[in-house]
Amino acid sequence: MTAPDLSHPSSRRQTQPVGVAGGSAGAPASVALALAALGIVFGDLGTSPLYALQEAFHPERGVAASAANVLGCTSLFLWSLIVMVSFKYVWVLMRADNQGEGGILALLALLVHDLSRGASARAGQLRWGGLWLLLALVGTAMLYGDGVITPAISVLSAVEGLSVATPAFDPYVVPLTVVILVGLFLIQSKGSGRVGVAFGPILAVWFVAIALLGIASLAATPEALAAFDPRHGIAFFQRNGFRGFVALGAVVLCLTGGEALYADMGHFGRRPIRLAWYGLALPALVLSYLGQAALLLRQPAAATRPFYAMVPDWALLPMVGLATLATIVASQALISAVFSLTHQAMQLGLSPRQRVVHTSAATRGQIYMPTLNWLLMLSTLAVVLGFRSSASLAAAFGLAVSTTMAITTVLFIALARLRWRWSVGRIAATTGVLMVADWAFVGANALKFADGGWLPLVMGSLVLLAMLSWHYGRHQMARARHPGDGLLLEDFITSLANSPPHRVEGTAVFLNEKGPEVPKILLHHLKHNQVLHERVVLLSLQTLDVPRVAEAERLQWQDLGQGFMRLSARYGFMESPDLPTLLEAACARCGEHLFDPMRTSFYMGRETITLLPTRSWLDRLLLPVFVWQRRNEVEAATHLGIPANRVVELGAWMELPPRVAH
Repeated sequence: MTAPDLSHPSSRRQTQPVGVAGGSAGAPASVALALAALGIVFGDLGTSPLYALQEAFHPERGVAASAANVLGCTSLFLWSLIVMVSFKYVWVLMRADNQGEGGILALLALLVHDLSRGASARAGQLRWGGLWLLLALVGTAMLYGDGVITPAISVLSAVEGLSVATPAFDPYVVPLTVVILVGLFLIQSKGSGRVGVAFGPILAVWFVAIALLGIASLAATPEALAAFDPRHGIAFFQRNGFRGFVALGAVVLCLTGGEALYADMGHFGRRPIRLAWYGLALPALVLSYLGQAALLLRQPAAATRPFYAMVPDWALLPMVGLATLATIVASQALISAVFSLTHQAMQLGLSPRQRVVHTSAATRGQIYMPTLNWLLMLSTLAVVLGFRSSASLAAAFGLAVSTTMAITTVLFIALARLRWRWSVGRIAATTGVLMVADWAFVGANALKFADGGWLPLVMGSLVLLAMLSWHYGRHQMARARHPGDGLLLEDFITSLANSPPHRVEGTAVFLNEKGPEVPKILLHHLKHNQVLHERVVLLSLQTLDVPRVAEAERLQWQDLGQGFMRLSARYGFMESPDLPTLLEAACARCGEHLFDPMRTSFYMGRETITLLPTRSWLDRLLLPVFVWQRRNEVEAATHLGIPANRVVELGAWMELPPRVAH
């Protein structure tokens, strides 16, 4: 497997959003951003107290709710938050940013860039790029499973509070959950900016509420504070043996949302996220888990629903309403993250084109993908109707989260060693405990495969198959298009000077990959139509391993003579190209009138693929999936913003896998 082409000719820059991470913002701006980060970044982490601790005492998968087990399990929860979120994500991983952007694909772009640049790069190092790509794709695929399960388990766990109020509500829990989820997905087209105006304040109220509940319960049983002693966690494993290891599958549930925290770094920067985490989110979560532990020390029978058992009767229904709002926020944040992740994958050539609607003229990151939205909705509703309770879904939830967390750690270790040149000792000191914890969580959740752990594995496998097929198919098409015997552009232009064809008025734009050869579509056009426009623009689009490209660095052009111009445009993996706007910018930059909307034609190729018989199992597995995706992807003209009445398509046949010349 080959790594994607993430080359960037310009020098590396490690910049942060102005006034966010760089430290130039004043305190009021940081506080405002921290409040906004509460809703977008910490929704998933913030709602985990609804279902996490109760899973540890599940009648079949958990341990008995004895005083020793309660203190031991709560200690594991507290130290997991401290080590895995506070240290790993907030302190360590947020230092590994790609010009301010985080997330597993941004980490991949950094890693592949540094494997493939510089005079010291070796062929053996370059081969590792395929491994990092595969690991990143597995982690990304698992995040899609998380994107389906999180809305289901979050909203279900909130609405189940009605059953605590009175068993008469039991028949209405699932229908009400379905109604809420349908409404959530229906409003996605309004844009996350409009939908999320109140996200921060809602989560702030939620964190304050769960902190107050925890304080009230702790006041009655302060002995629960002993859970801060890590020796209780160690004794928990000694006492319960293998069953204690299985309970780690519940502990990981308190970490859901850690990956989203890292991925959303580019929206807010390090400082506001750290301020929100240490200032409110972490203390509130700690107090909530300690409060639930205090309750269980008093009432072990409350282990089936410890969160709602802390709530006074008079506040139960308001708390259910607040929990429902908080879980909607958590679900909305993850849906937006899936949109952003898919957009990155498209730009990096790891996913077919989909329709992207930009819902804000001021903020580039706010997008909506209709097809993906409805697929997520149908999948989430199917999960709710299939599992019907948060307790059942908890078994399915952990495997996706823990696998992605472990892969992120592996990629960070590779980056620290290969780019930052950390010593083995420093890497071991920083990430040794993290690796042990990550793979322990993966192992514990793998044991729940039959209870629902198969669900994220199946969903992740389907997404992984689609992404691998797309990457592999594009690579095979590139081999078929460029067998190495193409006509050099320099020779072609020289031949036009010696034997000029008929030229017509206007501009013809040919999309091609940057290289020394003449685009085949240009030769195809000249062969059949026997004319050329007076101006011919050879346009190549590059997606770089940076989130965004500065406008001053976007364009490069070269006058090739004979009315030909080579135009190269660079985009970051968080951006979408718009060709009419691009050509207008090119006119302003180079001082030539290249683009008249009514006198410009865009020439694009449309290959019809024929699959050849092959002995390769990889070809037989991946290429049919690639062909199916290619037939169903959004048209290139639509994706690039080209008016439909200005596009000329020329068809050609292509055989895959390409024949090897002997």
